[in-house]
Amino acid sequence: MAKASMFLVWGGVFGFLGIVIGAFGAHGIKSRVTPELLVIFETGVKYQMYHALALIAIGVLLQRVQIPMLATSGWLMIVGTLIFSGSLYVLVLTGVRTWGAVTPIGGLCFLGGWFLFIISFLKK
Repeated sequence: MAKASMFLVWGGVFGFLGIVIGAFGAHGIKSRVTPELLVIFETGVKYQMYHALALIAIGVLLQRVQIPMLATSGWLMIVGTLIFSGSLYVLVLTGVRTWGAVTPIGGLCFLGGWFLFIISFLKK
C-alpha cells in the first residue's frame, strides 16, 4: 500500500473507532464510571478524532508532494494516538491509575508529529 493510502486508511480507522468508542463512552460506561473518569475517556476520544483528521490531511498531502518528514510526522501521530488515547481508555476501563504515566509518551509523539508537520513545509 502506498504511503499516502496508508495514512488515509489509518485516519479512517481512527475516525471510525473514535465514533464507536465515543458512543461506548456515552452509552455503555457513562453510568458505570465517575464523572472524572468519563472526562478522561472523552479526552482520549477527542485526541483520537483530531489525529484521525490530521492523518487524512497528511495522506491527501502525500498524494500531491513527496516529503519524507511529512510521512514521519504521520507515523508519530499514529503511535501517539495508540499510546495517548489507548492508555486513557485502559485507565478508565481498568481503574488502574498508573496507565496515566504512559499517556505523556503519546503526547510527546503528538508534539513530535506536529513539529515535523510544520518543519516539512518550512523547508519546502
